[in-house]
Amino acid sequence: MSRVVVIGAGVGGLAAAIRLGAAGHDVEVHERAATVGGKLAVYERDGFRFDTGPSLLTLPQVFTDLGLRLPPLQPLDPVVRHFFPDGTVLDSSSEHEVFLERIAGALGTGAAADWNRFWHRAERIWRASWRSVLRREITPAALAGLSWRLTDLAAIAPGRTLRDLSLRYLRDPRLRMLLDRYATYTGADPRRAPAALAAIPYAELHFGGWYLPGGLGTIGTAMVDRCAELGVRIVTGSPVTRIETAGGRVTGVRLPTGRAEADIVVSDVDALALYRDLLPTPGRLAQLTDRSLAGFVMLLGVRGETPELAHHNVFFPDYYDAEFNAIFGSPARRATVASDPTVFVTRATDPAVHPPGTEAWFVLVNAPRHGTAWSAIDWRRPGLADAYAQHVLDLLARRGLDVRDRLLFAETRTPADLADAAAAPGGAIYGTAGGLLRPANRGPVGNLYLVGGSVHPGGGLPMVTLSAKIAADRIGRHSPA
Repeated sequence: MSRVVVIGAGVGGLAAAIRLGAAGHDVEVHERAATVGGKLAVYERDGFRFDTGPSLLTLPQVFTDLGLRLPPLQPLDPVVRHFFPDGTVLDSSSEHEVFLERIAGALGTGAAADWNRFWHRAERIWRASWRSVLRREITPAALAGLSWRLTDLAAIAPGRTLRDLSLRYLRDPRLRMLLDRYATYTGADPRRAPAALAAIPYAELHFGGWYLPGGLGTIGTAMVDRCAELGVRIVTGSPVTRIETAGGRVTGVRLPTGRAEADIVVSDVDALALYRDLLPTPGRLAQLTDRSLAGFVMLLGVRGETPELAHHNVFFPDYYDAEFNAIFGSPARRATVASDPTVFVTRATDPAVHPPGTEAWFVLVNAPRHGTAWSAIDWRRPGLADAYAQHVLDLLARRGLDVRDRLLFAETRTPADLADAAAAPGGAIYGTAGGLLRPANRGPVGNLYLVGGSVHPGGGLPMVTLSAKIAADRIGRHSPA
């Protein structure tokens, strides 16, 4: 049995703690915040309950061996309702043939045939990714090893972008918009995101999108309960200030109250914060300049009902590339908020999350991260958040969804708020922008392991949970290697 300290009680940290506790290790989790869950957060007000982080569960099978007690999953149909700028509405479905019928009805039979061709390519990418990438440590040497599996290498298509696939397979600009959106699942620009990200729509639509009664925050509660069953100790309000090492191995962590000894340390903090603050490592820090986008969030209490909305809704702009130009900036132009952004609206009909006769809306707009760098903006600038919130509401009204006279309240969450609440540098949702070479799951010193959305295999609940499995499998059931 080894002494394990887990830094951070996000989903990755808790999943790693559960796996290691079940394997017989002595596990203690230290969380800087007063609550657990990290970005899987919940906010409650006046009888409303909002998931302020993930709101769609995909690949639920990755949670099955954690021993969580969760309420029955509810499948979503549509998985997402897409509103295009020309007025077309398209509902995605986890039944491939049903989705093809919906595409044909909304966009024409040619578009459906194009999607079907793309879908077969996406399936190849998914299978190759699942077999060779998502469940194992990835290093440049491991990727080079893919050359021995030529079919996997050809499917993943290193060097090609998601936009390349879009242009190759999809002639209808609305389907290209739909596919581009999946790059933002990893915080990336589709013009730069790897083609391998086509695995994301395949996984979402093949395995389905799911909702948990009470909201996805129930996952965090179930993980805490499972930790208690296994004897895993969780200490909140306990920030780790440094990882201590000797002889090229971890020996413990430094806390405000003293030192906690450890044979193994699992870090669930953003890799940038780890290598900048907890274990200064200039070489690895220099590799973390490609940061993900952030998000501007509005939490709306809305009177009445809005039957034209599904659970998840996407309102696309007239010109999608302008949004990415604004958010990521360029060498010649600073990042700024998008004037005509894509707007995501999540509206759960679950009576547990809103009072009768009302709706709880989670509204998300892609945004630059917080900071003073050329590719960031100062979200603490007085008046900016309120002005942009009003702009988003006006924009929704112009797109046919006017709720300005139905609001009971409206609260905003900026990237600066996320940076403070979840220790996410700049409020970047996914840490490092999407790619195959994210920070590794093993650190630069012995018995240090990294989990969470900023490292391999990426952001989102399933990937974060897989990162914990990769780390726990590497640690094994015995003494440190």
